[in-house]
Amino acid sequence: MRRLIIGILLIAVLVAGVAAWLLQDWQQFRQRPLTQDGPVNLWLDSGTSFRGMVRQLELLGVSRFDWRWRLLGRVESPVLKAGEYRIDPGMSVSQLLERIVTGQVRKHRFTIVEGWTVSELRSELTADSRLRKVAADLTEAELMQHLDCGGCEAEGRFLPETYFFVRGSSDLQLLERAYADMSRALEAAWSKRDDDLPLDDPYELLVLASLIERETGRPDERSRIAGVFVRRLRKGMRLQTDPTVVYGLGEDFAGRLRRVHLTTDHPWNTYTRHGLPPTPIALPGRASLEAAARPAEGTALYFVARGDGSHHFSNTLAEHNAAVDRYIRGR
Repeated sequence: MRRLIIGILLIAVLVAGVAAWLLQDWQQFRQRPLTQDGPVNLWLDSGTSFRGMVRQLELLGVSRFDWRWRLLGRVESPVLKAGEYRIDPGMSVSQLLERIVTGQVRKHRFTIVEGWTVSELRSELTADSRLRKVAADLTEAELMQHLDCGGCEAEGRFLPETYFFVRGSSDLQLLERAYADMSRALEAAWSKRDDDLPLDDPYELLVLASLIERETGRPDERSRIAGVFVRRLRKGMRLQTDPTVVYGLGEDFAGRLRRVHLTTDHPWNTYTRHGLPPTPIALPGRASLEAAARPAEGTALYFVARGDGSHHFSNTLAEHNAAVDRYIRGR
């Protein structure tokens, strides 16, 4: 009897030791890094099971299914949320599960660059493999109809910003956000405009902002250039801004603006026509919208590029011609 009791005790101790070791191993497994190398992306479709998730990890080479995964699934019974998840170096099993259960999906970014045309924007969206293609097959007219702006021109209507999205989002969803943001930004700029601004409506402000956007990328010059344009509009002078000519030429522009381009009439040629062009010529950012709404005071009516990104401003045509000789013709 005594031997039996000792045998039972020894077995109990052995079982307890094995259980303690297994428990410790399981706890260490939950805290063990899945990868120490670069980040790995895990994609879970809707309805993916726990075993299916581990199978994905196996395919990625970061783990393999064994009794510890099986126990973890039974003990925690996690509810997995579909999406793309980033497994960072040093991330543990528990941290990954927490990320998946709480739906902390990976967010990508897409930046709409100030000064892009809407054609350039759509081309970049089409080339981005992270986005589902929905808007790519729409004409500009169909796109604007979808945005409840039927009959509107698409140019200038999307706000340059950095937009975050999750995998599976569509190009159309991003455009919807950019359109809504531009509408709000334009409304805000219009509400703060100078009282004597020679513009009839927010759309004309959008057009003017696009000219400013294409003329300069310097924050300190936007309002000064806006002031030149506004003073010329008040005096009935042609705006004579090169970017409008380039925009009107479209694919016919070969990279160098010539005198014949300035004298060939088309709706966007501000050398041959008075007033603003009929549409924006680019996507203006917030700063250009604000500059158009509140241009700097002054007397300058002309400006010319210095060649270093900045401009020389002149009050008279004689001063301007001298600046052109200096900075453009090198005389």
